[in-house]
Amino acid sequence: MNEVQIETFGCRLNTFESEIMRGHARQAGVERAVIFNTCAVTAEATRQARQAIRKAHKQNPSAQIIVTGCAAQTDPEMFAAMPEVSRVLGNAEKLQASAWLPGSNRPRVDVSDIMLVKENRPPMIDRLTARTRAFVQVQNGCDHRCTFCIIPFGRGNSRSVPIVAAVEQVRRLVADGHNEIVLSGVDLTSWGADLEDAPKLGRLLARILIEVPALKRLRLSSIDSIEVDDELVEVITGEPRVMPHLHLSLQHGDNMILKRMKRRHSREHTIAFCHGLRAKRSDIVFGADIIAGFPTETEEMFENSLRIIDECDLTFLHVFPYSPRGATPAAKMPPVSGEVIKRRAAVLRARGEIRLQNFLKAEVGMRREVLVEAAGLGRTEHFALAKFDAALAPGAVINMKVLSASASHLHVGM
Repeated sequence: MNEVQIETFGCRLNTFESEIMRGHARQAGVERAVIFNTCAVTAEATRQARQAIRKAHKQNPSAQIIVTGCAAQTDPEMFAAMPEVSRVLGNAEKLQASAWLPGSNRPRVDVSDIMLVKENRPPMIDRLTARTRAFVQVQNGCDHRCTFCIIPFGRGNSRSVPIVAAVEQVRRLVADGHNEIVLSGVDLTSWGADLEDAPKLGRLLARILIEVPALKRLRLSSIDSIEVDDELVEVITGEPRVMPHLHLSLQHGDNMILKRMKRRHSREHTIAFCHGLRAKRSDIVFGADIIAGFPTETEEMFENSLRIIDECDLTFLHVFPYSPRGATPAAKMPPVSGEVIKRRAAVLRARGEIRLQNFLKAEVGMRREVLVEAAGLGRTEHFALAKFDAALAPGAVINMKVLSASASHLHVGM
C-alpha cells in the first residue's frame, strides 16, 4: 500500500473536503497513509470511526493513520490516546496544504480553535474521485445552538463562500463532466449572511444557473425552511434545472420538543411551507431528518412527529435515534429510555418506508431523467434510486421510462 486511502464519514461537506485533502496529500508526497475524515453528529458515528481505525491498523500495521473531521475537532484527545493513530488534524488544519508537508517537527495533534476561523474559502478542486454528482461546499459552520447538536463546535460559526468563488468551483466541475452539482453546507440556507450586502441563497443559485449554462442539474443538500425567503422559493419552483427534491432539517413534529431543541420553526410552519412549495411546483418531493426519543418526549409528542410525515407528505426520511453529545444542553434533560428510543425510531422508519413505497408506485409509467451513477444504477430528478439493464456511461443523464417499482427503487428502461 503506497497510495493514500481516505475513509469519509458523515456529511457531504466531508466528501468535498476529502478531495481537497487528497490533493494536498498527493502534492506533499504522503505515502502509505489512511486518512479518516470523521463525523460527530451521533455517538454511533464516532464509535464507527474508532472501530474502522482499529481495523485499518490491523490490516495495514505499517501505514500511518491520520484522523481529522468533526469528531477529531471536538475530541482530539480521544483519538490521540489511540495507539493506532499517528496524527490528529483539526477541521481548519486539514484544508491547509502546509499541514500535509513532511517533517519531524509536525505536531502529532494539530487542532486549533475552530471558532477563530472567520472565512470559508476552500481550495478549488477540478474533479471528485469516482463520483458522478459533485458536492460543492458553499457554506460551513453554524451560528445557531440547537440543544442536541455538537456540530458548531466541530465546524465553527457560519461562513460563506463568496459568489464568484462558488460559481468558479461549479464551472470547473461541470467542465470536467459532472452533470449534477449538489450545493452543501452545515446550515446551507444561512449562506451569505456574513458576506458584503448579505445576499441570500436564491441569488447564488440564480448566478450559478446563469453563468454555468452547461450545468444540467443543481441540487440542494439540506435546507432550514425558516430561512427560506421568496427569492429562493422563486428559483426552486421556477427553474427546471433545480431538482424537485428538498431535504428538510425538520428534527421533530411537536412544538414543545422543537422549543426544547431550540429550533426556530413550528410544526405549522413546516406543514405550510411544504404545501406552499407544492402548490407552486406540483412534482416537488421532500425528505427530512427526524430525531426519535429526544429527552422529555412523551407518546403524544412522538405521535406528532409520526403525523407530520403524512401532513408534509414526506418521501425520504433520515431517522436518528437520539444520543447525548458531550456537554450539550439536551444531554442534561430527563432522558427517554433506550428501549423506547429504539422502538420509536423503528416506527418512524416503518412509516417512512410506506411513504417511499407509495411514491415509487406512483412513478410507474412516468418518464424521468436518470443520472447514471454506476453500472445499472442511477438517480431520478426526485432522488429516487433507479435500476436498469442497459450499459450506460456513468455521469450521463438519460431520459428513461419507469417500468415498475419495488419497495426501495424504480426499474427503468429506454
